[in-house]
Amino acid sequence: MKASGVGAVAGVTGLAGCGGNSDGGSDTSGTTTGGTSSSGSSETVTIGATLPQTGSLSSSAKLIETGYRLGVEKINENGGIDGKDVELIIRDDESTAKKVRSNLQQIVSNNDVDMLWGSFSSLLVTAGSAYAEQQKLPFLGTTFAYMKPRVEQNYQWTFAPFGTSRDFARATKAWFDSIEDGPQRVAIWELNTGWGAELADYWEEKLGGNGYEIVLREKYELGAKDFSTLISQTQSADADAVLSNPVPPDGITAVKQMKSQGWTPKLVDFIRAFDPTAWHSALGKTGEYVSSTGTGWLPGLDTNGTEELIQRYRDQDGVDSDAVPLNMVGDGYSVTQVAATALRAAGSTENTAIQDALLNETFDTVLGEFGFNEHGMAKEGQLVPAVGQWKDGEQKLVHPNPDGPHTMDTVYPMPDFSER
Repeated sequence: MKASGVGAVAGVTGLAGCGGNSDGGSDTSGTTTGGTSSSGSSETVTIGATLPQTGSLSSSAKLIETGYRLGVEKINENGGIDGKDVELIIRDDESTAKKVRSNLQQIVSNNDVDMLWGSFSSLLVTAGSAYAEQQKLPFLGTTFAYMKPRVEQNYQWTFAPFGTSRDFARATKAWFDSIEDGPQRVAIWELNTGWGAELADYWEEKLGGNGYEIVLREKYELGAKDFSTLISQTQSADADAVLSNPVPPDGITAVKQMKSQGWTPKLVDFIRAFDPTAWHSALGKTGEYVSSTGTGWLPGLDTNGTEELIQRYRDQDGVDSDAVPLNMVGDGYSVTQVAATALRAAGSTENTAIQDALLNETFDTVLGEFGFNEHGMAKEGQLVPAVGQWKDGEQKLVHPNPDGPHTMDTVYPMPDFSER
């Protein structure tokens, strides 16, 4: 499928494939946005990407893709990159790391690719970045909070315009400190993955002994269907707050089971599960007041491009004039802002020139202003993660500076499930 020019861009998301989960098979479906050539040329800047348009993480793909699409649209409307249109080629990675790699191999072998963009979640972004490192291709990946692989493997080509585990833990403490009579006793539900362990360690380090007590830290498996024991243990420990980073289906299951067991914690911070439209559509009022310290962007932020992004989102065909985009639309959009700044500063599509620009430029984005360190992470302390809480079907900014449209004061404790 080829969408040429701005006029065709609006239909891209709806035409991209959708369906059930899969672990294999060949795939030639995908989305191409902007540009004039499906094989890449000196007249275009060609970017390859994968997204989980199907599978367990598919509810998040449309949001990131919308951010990518709106950002590419803006770049091309404003003359492209030194007069060259940006062409974005997207393939469905089916929510599997194996498919991420095979899709990127296919895109790179069939096109003159200048840059790669990541998928959703540390699992899939890590797979994409590993391929980019082998190929020495500049790679941008949002929703990539996992620090360990980038530090241990000394990545040179991977850059993540997004907070890290240490940023999220720092934001959690700052937020808790700001809540009058806020949570004191904390339960950490540790997802049994590398990122789950890393984030749990940072939470325990930042909170434990610093005014907060870690009363429970227990593991659970990805794809868990029964949280009843973990809920009972947390209730018995008299925890005020539950911190975790479940994938959306697991987080939805956990909250449903909290309600069915008649237990409402005072605060639930579910990084990642909080993100997609599936959260509100699956839970409705039951999912209200659940929060996330790992959102990246929220529409209540006063940052470069946020107001324009919200308006571009509303200007899409079939979108209400007062609609508010969810956080991952902005997370995707920030990737396009970083890419445009780096490509223009490089003055070339040579991989080393783009790499140098990514390492040396400062990026003013919807996430805030930051630069990258030698591991491709936002320099420590420069990004201030937004903290959000679901209310009335919208992700409201509650920290920092909840003052303006799309913001509110933290609701703590959460109202009992039975009273909503």
